[in-house]
Amino acid sequence: MRTYILRRLLLMIPTFFGISLLIFLVLNLAPGRPGKQSESADVVSNARGEATSESFKLFREQFNLDKPVLFNTRFLLTTDELRHQLEVAGQVVPATIQERMALQEQLEDLGSYAVPHLMQVMSDADRAGQGALRDTAAYFLRLNAPRRLIDPYNPAPAPEVRAYNDSVSSERSRLSRLRYAFEAPESEKHEVILAWQRWYEEVRERFQYSGPQKLRIFFLDTRFATYWSNLLRLNFGVSLATREPVLSTLASKLRYSLSLSVVSLLLAYAISIPLGILSAVRRGTLGDRALTTVLFMLYSLPSFFVATLLLYFISEGSNWPALRWFPTGGFQSPGFEDLTTFGKIADVAWHLVLPIGCLTYGSLAALSRYMRTGLLEVIQSDYIRTARAKGLPESLVIGKHALRNGLLPILTLLSELLPAVLGGSVIIEYIFGIPGIGQWTVESIYQRDYNVIMGVQLLSTILVLLGILLTDISYALVDPRIRYH
Repeated sequence: MRTYILRRLLLMIPTFFGISLLIFLVLNLAPGRPGKQSESADVVSNARGEATSESFKLFREQFNLDKPVLFNTRFLLTTDELRHQLEVAGQVVPATIQERMALQEQLEDLGSYAVPHLMQVMSDADRAGQGALRDTAAYFLRLNAPRRLIDPYNPAPAPEVRAYNDSVSSERSRLSRLRYAFEAPESEKHEVILAWQRWYEEVRERFQYSGPQKLRIFFLDTRFATYWSNLLRLNFGVSLATREPVLSTLASKLRYSLSLSVVSLLLAYAISIPLGILSAVRRGTLGDRALTTVLFMLYSLPSFFVATLLLYFISEGSNWPALRWFPTGGFQSPGFEDLTTFGKIADVAWHLVLPIGCLTYGSLAALSRYMRTGLLEVIQSDYIRTARAKGLPESLVIGKHALRNGLLPILTLLSELLPAVLGGSVIIEYIFGIPGIGQWTVESIYQRDYNVIMGVQLLSTILVLLGILLTDISYALVDPRIRYH
């Protein structure tokens, strides 16, 4: 058994890597991007748009959204390719606003890989008297030349990281002054161009890559590699919307979803297993048919419909004062901190009665049917008939000999139940105003908050893998005929 468990744990590593890659590709290749500019004005020729562009570029850099998704070939960029893009973005050649906006974003995403080519185009255009192309190259040079900060949202960075960020900030401040307005006199423009050339001579080696460096860039300077390097440090990044660490926010919301899901699952099993046993033992009787009918009627009622009815009739918002038994939503009452320990437990339980009821009733039919089917197959086995032939009481035959093997179909559901514990119920959390993981995930999807979605999905992946392992282990514990080697 130990060898089997160790082998399965080792197999989880490549499985988890493959699933994370698939989720990452789906998220990053989907249409639309977070932080997308809402203005469609030409930012190259608009001072207000220029500020918007700088803010948007900084946002994308901080969350690695300007990097290629899986493989990085930007070191293969040529000057001629960049010159054509600059001509379109700078209106040197005719193009639509949409084409210019798309090319502008591509140019900004090139980052430092475009700096040598921007310097070359700016110098060549200046000598050739192509003012528009030169000014466009100078504009993008100021956006692409500054280095990015390391872990900018870390409140307590390491001393070497702090020293590096201070150096980068100083260089950014210096480069931000190397700018000029498009309508500035030529003498001022030439002074800025000369300053750029002096700076480039100082840092030229930074933009020259050896063979090993190119190989490293190709595989490691990407969104996926950066994200996985953070995962190895248990760093899920920060939310694109709130700028808060994903892992700490996830932990703070987990208690709400756990309070709902764990209790509802335990309650569903505690009710479903006895009902399944009763239905199997009394198969075909009036009680079995009545129980099946009631359970499937409950199963057919949507949880949001039942939740709405409960809030309307027996919550504090009811039109009948005598039926105002439960709160209309939330997780706790005002003044919760002033209550005693027992009072806090009672207050939370009072708020969770309706949501837990709505989460539980829909599972009763499925779980009890699994239990009934599994037990019926076991009851018809030869060893059960042998136990009855020995004269053992029916309660002992069912409870001791049949029940353990009849639990196998229920145990199969463990791999699906653990992710459900994490995700909770989006609909129930929303209707009852409970700030759990389900509601948080939906809000993150609307905001295209990639880090939050990835964090929740990866934790769900881990729980699925652990659920499958626990299912296999529980098989061996319940059924002595199953052994793993």
